[in-house]
Amino acid sequence: MFGAAGYTYVYLCYGIHHLFNIVTGPKEIPHAVLIRGIKPLKGINWMKARRKKKNEKELTNGPGKWTQAFGITTAHSGIDLLNNHVGIAITPRDPNFNSTDIIATPRIGIDYAEEWAQMPWRFLLQ
Repeated sequence: MFGAAGYTYVYLCYGIHHLFNIVTGPKEIPHAVLIRGIKPLKGINWMKARRKKKNEKELTNGPGKWTQAFGITTAHSGIDLLNNHVGIAITPRDPNFNSTDIIATPRIGIDYAEEWAQMPWRFLLQ
């Protein structure tokens, strides 16, 4: 997490879940965004096999769930997302994408965070 922006930081939480972050701050300053869930478009049968689940909704709706579905481990930490050729990358935005399609909502499942739980730091496509 102390690396340069644009790199991955994957750590093991509770000795069980691999959590995937994208470093966002300058080198030596620990800023990162935890990717808490994704909507898969391809490879769903592989994800079901990795997660041993049949329900697609449960495949990737949590930070440990999606990394398990994608086979992400701490071995994926330190990858340069801007100059990478191993399958994990930040790619140029689709020219048809409209940023007004993004909505911000309060975070979910973190009641312990008290007032921070209500911050609009959960981003979704409408």
